Amino acid sequence: MTALAGLMIVETAERVAGEFAGRLLADFGAEVIKVEAPGGAPTRAMGPFHDGRSTLFRYLNSNKKSVLLDLDAPQDRALIDRLLARADALIDDHGPDWATQHGLALGSQPDIVHCVITPFGQNAPPHWQVARPINVMNAGGWAWHTPSESAPDRPPLMGAGRFMSDYEAGLEAALCTAASLLRKRRTGSGQAIDISEVAVQLSRADCVLGRMLAGDAEPGPERTRYDMGGPGAAFACADGHVYLLMTTRAHWRGLCALMGDPEWAAAFPEDWLEYHCTPDRVADFRRHFRVWIATQAKDVVAQAAQQAGVPLVQVNSAADLIDHVQYRHRGFFQSLGGALHPTVPYRMSASPVQLHSPAPAAGADQAMLA
Repeated sequence: MTALAGLMIVETAERVAGEFAGRLLADFGAEVIKVEAPGGAPTRAMGPFHDGRSTLFRYLNSNKKSVLLDLDAPQDRALIDRLLARADALIDDHGPDWATQHGLALGSQPDIVHCVITPFGQNAPPHWQVARPINVMNAGGWAWHTPSESAPDRPPLMGAGRFMSDYEAGLEAALCTAASLLRKRRTGSGQAIDISEVAVQLSRADCVLGRMLAGDAEPGPERTRYDMGGPGAAFACADGHVYLLMTTRAHWRGLCALMGDPEWAAAFPEDWLEYHCTPDRVADFRRHFRVWIATQAKDVVAQAAQQAGVPLVQVNSAADLIDHVQYRHRGFFQSLGGALHPTVPYRMSASPVQLHSPAPAAGADQAMLA
């Protein structure tokens, strides 16, 4: 039996954050009923596409059911009320104005767990409710202090991944919903959950924010002052890139052995990473290391580095990940509905996750409303 078997969740979300939260709960075995507007969810039209269908939608909505409802129509409004009367939870990601207009304002469903994900939270001004992932990444600080090696003369990065902030917020929403469902089982009462995507990003800013709060770094205009200060960076190799981040003398000894103890390494004290990690030494190290690593194959050198206790990994492309021996060993990618799907990063001994159904066609489960 799956962990959330027997629970019913209604999902009115139309963005990645809410749909990802629903997908996580569906993976745990909850019956997730996706309510789509006539014409289908917006993510159905978002690329990339395979065989004419959105792979994004496929990923976000496997294991779910789909019904079509026009929430502006009184008869369909009555149908969703019937669904909610049977449901244990509702997941939404619309702003407060939309929710109020459709009778779904946060707190309007006191008998169930009602989780709403918005860019800045429920109390933000209405004009702040329209934000894209790039806005959230910047407002939450992540675009400013990534990557660890910053170029002071260049603008902040957009952020890793097109929807990284949505996935992070969706994960928080699923966690809060699951915890609230456990409380509901004990107490019989629901509760409202207000997820701010920007606050989720800010809660992850441990390195930079922690250094500021501890007084180790003063806020200022230069990103480089927040960097870790070590030689960690991505380096070009013979067939791609690797990422190296060393912090101890053991790392340094392992890397020197891996490189064949080159003469230039003798100029660095054995404990330089711990006690003598100056900007000049970092620059010297990178200059020498780039010459050597440029001749190495990324998978070969990464495997050798790991065996030597050196934290160096290859920067994997999508093709690298699909063919990676570790993910093949774990069965991480599975075929579902004619497409290869990423599954889940965990294994549960008593209630394993099952990808049992591909993302549904729009309105595929309309009969359940009869």
